[in-house]
Amino acid sequence: MPRATPNPKLPFALEAARHGSVAVITKKESAESNTNYAQGGIAAVTGEHDSTESHARDTLDAGAGLCNEEVVRIVVEEGPERVRELIEMGAQFTRQNGGGPGDPDVPLHLGREGGHSADRIVHAADATGREVERALLRQTRATDNIDLLEYHFAVDLITEHHLGQHVSRVRPDVHCFGAYVLDEETEAVEAFLAKATLLAAGGSGQVYQHTTNPSVATGDGVAMAYRAKARVSNMEFVQFHPTALYHPEGDSFLISEAVRGEGGTLFNQGGERFMPDYDERAEL
Repeated sequence: MPRATPNPKLPFALEAARHGSVAVITKKESAESNTNYAQGGIAAVTGEHDSTESHARDTLDAGAGLCNEEVVRIVVEEGPERVRELIEMGAQFTRQNGGGPGDPDVPLHLGREGGHSADRIVHAADATGREVERALLRQTRATDNIDLLEYHFAVDLITEHHLGQHVSRVRPDVHCFGAYVLDEETEAVEAFLAKATLLAAGGSGQVYQHTTNPSVATGDGVAMAYRAKARVSNMEFVQFHPTALYHPEGDSFLISEAVRGEGGTLFNQGGERFMPDYDERAEL
């Protein structure tokens, strides 16, 4: 399956900055996102014994008929170029044979994760998301016409509704003019007007009592889009990592599926291995 580790708001901001001024709004610290907690890596065809056709087939098989094949092929075919872009921005991924992370002459070390038939997981040790976020934030902060605003909470999208017009969910021509944003330091709400507005607010995993999603995954973006009369679908697809370290008095944290990719096995409380009973691929 393709694994989309990079936070989409920062690549979008960097591209949009070629055409005008950009404000990036985040309700916590700039690095606090699902990306920062992603451990395993990015699935992309970079090995000589792999192919985009094999990657697409693995993804469609894992999707059990629910994938949009056109989207799958776009993601799979463009994935290697996106990895190269991250490297050009300074992301230092793990290399083979002890090579330095920034050594372009040493091939990338590729891992394997669930659902994949080949080693194709590009990673930075076991903290890939943190390294990707570091590189993207560094590039963002170095771009003069991007303002990165921490502790600013987007409250609502500005549409025709706020201009006194009737807006319905079936109306095809609803326009977004920006967002109302709460400055958590001053407690003032300001209107951010924009020609283009991107919602990249993460998921809503925190609606569940037990989740490997970070505390910021509270569904704010989905709620704003819904209130702006956008159509919301596929809300049942919430990603949970199947392995986590349980702490009875504190927060659990995920154990990367890369652990299983390297040969880790799962046992029940009786000390019995159980995954082969469900699938011939066992832990993968």
